[in-house]
Order: sequence, then C-alpha cells, then structure tokens
Amino acid sequence: MNPNSNSNAPAAAEDSNGGSAVLAWLFVGLPLAWGVSQTFLKALALFK
Repeated sequence: MNPNSNSNAPAAAEDSNGGSAVLAWLFVGLPLAWGVSQTFLKALALFK
C-alpha cells in the first residue's frame, strides 16, 4: 500500500491553506487594485 494514498490528506491540506491563500491574494490584490485605480484616475486628467 502506498503511504501517500491517504484520501483525507489533500482535502485537509486544501482546507488549511484556503484561508491563508485568500489572505495572501487580498494582501497583494487590494493595494494593486488601489494603485491601478489611482493610475487610471490620474491618466483621465491628461485627457480633459
């Protein structure tokens, strides 16, 4: 029997990493979205 064939292991790993993955995406994504929106607003001023 393969010791890595535990069917519960992948599900447990996904559950424990899901919350931290969401936090990591928010940690990167929110400042990125803010920066893109600020760049867009400043670029609009060039075309007025």
